[in-house]
Amino acid sequence: MSGVSMVGVTKTYGQVKALDHVSVDVCEGELLALLGPSGCGKTTLLRCVAGLERPDRGSVEIGELDVTGVPTRDRPIGMVFQNYALFPNLTVRQNIAFPLEVRHKVRREIDARVDELLELVHLTDQADRYPKQISGGQAQRCALGRALAPNPEVLLLDEPLSALDALVRGRLRDEIRRIQQLVGITAIYVTHDQSEAMAIADRVAVMNAGRVEQVAAPADLYELPATQFSAKFVGSRNAVELAVHDGRVGIPGSFHIEAPSGSNGHALAFFRPEDVVVSRGADGPGMAARVELKVFLGATTRLHLIGDADGQPIAIFGDLPSRQARLIDEGEMVRVDVDPSHVHAFPI
Repeated sequence: MSGVSMVGVTKTYGQVKALDHVSVDVCEGELLALLGPSGCGKTTLLRCVAGLERPDRGSVEIGELDVTGVPTRDRPIGMVFQNYALFPNLTVRQNIAFPLEVRHKVRREIDARVDELLELVHLTDQADRYPKQISGGQAQRCALGRALAPNPEVLLLDEPLSALDALVRGRLRDEIRRIQQLVGITAIYVTHDQSEAMAIADRVAVMNAGRVEQVAAPADLYELPATQFSAKFVGSRNAVELAVHDGRVGIPGSFHIEAPSGSNGHALAFFRPEDVVVSRGADGPGMAARVELKVFLGATTRLHLIGDADGQPIAIFGDLPSRQARLIDEGEMVRVDVDPSHVHAFPI
C-alpha cells in the first residue's frame, strides 16, 4: 500500500474557492477522515485525489507517483460512493467482479478473488441477488467489495453511510474499519458526522471554508482543539463570550483561566457539556443557574441552564447521567461549576 500527499491543492469554481492551498499527508495504511460541514471542501479534495477533479494549483501524490494529471482509470484507487452506484442489472457477485473483468483478468483469478471478497464483506449468501433484492447496508458492503476487487493502493469513501439508518450505520462503520485494518489499505473517508469520524479514523482532518483547520488523532482533537472552529465543531462544546479582566477570563464562581494572547477585551471560552458539574441548591460554590429545559438522551440528560456572568445572562448546557438528572426539575435553581483545565479560550 502507498501513502497519499496533497500539497498546496487549490480549486475554484467561478468566484468560489472550494480548496485554498490544502496540504495533508496520509500515511501508508492509515485511515484519515476528512471532517467538516457541508460546503467546506472535503468532497472536492477527495475528488482531486480520485482524479474526478483537477486542482487549479498544487499536486496529489500516491506513493512515489505524482498523479495530479493522471486519469482516474489509471490511478491505483478504489472508490465507494454515497449512493452505492451498483449496476442494477448485475448480481452482487457480478458487481464485485466487474472491475476485474474490465481489466481482462482470467476467469479463475476473478472467481477466486470474488469469493474472497464475498467472505470478507459477509455477502456470500447474497452473492446471486440483485441490488434491489438486498438491504442498504448490504448494498454498501457490495460497493466496498467492488472497490477492493482490483487490490487498489488507496481506498476513497465519500460519505458512504449517510443514506443508512442509525443502527445500520453504526454496524457498517465498524465493519468498514475492520476491513480496512484487515486489508491494511490506506484510506480517506469523507464525513460530516463527528462521532463517525472519531470512531473510525486514525487521524481526523477538520476542514472549514476550503482550508484544513487541524489534523490530529481523535483523542487529541477532542481534548486539545487548536482553533476556534475545531473547538466549536468537535465535541458539541459550549461557546461563551466573556470579558477579560486583569489578563484572565472566566465565569464568576465557576472558573477562571489566563486569557489567550491577542484578546482585545473579550475572549470565547469553550468547554464540553460533560465537563459541566451541576449541584442542587441555590447556595454553595459555582455559578447560580436556573434549569430551563431537560432533554433526555438515553444514558445522559442534557440540561439547558441560564446563569449570570458579570451581570449578563449566560446560557450553557451540561450533560448528566440520566439517573442523576431525574432528581433535578425544570425551573430549579442549581450551582454550576467547570474544571478550568477543561476550558479552552480563543481571542475574538
